[in-house]
Amino acid sequence: MSQRHCFGSGFMPTDCMPTALRWFAEYRPSTPAIETLRGLLMGDAIGNSAYQTIAWSSGITLVGFLGSMKLFNRAPNR
Repeated sequence: MSQRHCFGSGFMPTDCMPTALRWFAEYRPSTPAIETLRGLLMGDAIGNSAYQTIAWSSGITLVGFLGSMKLFNRAPNR
């Protein structure tokens, strides 16, 4: 049996990673986007990763928007 090297979900699926590393790689925001793109390009099933990608993107956008509006609307320090 040959040993496969795992560098992250961007390069290969997470099933060959150790448990702790696999958990981290599966729950970061870029993983569903990479899995969706990989599935669409390879013709594989994408499951619910497209919905996860939309949810992560919307959440990150909302947090960024609210944070920037808070900074924009604060009183200037003088």
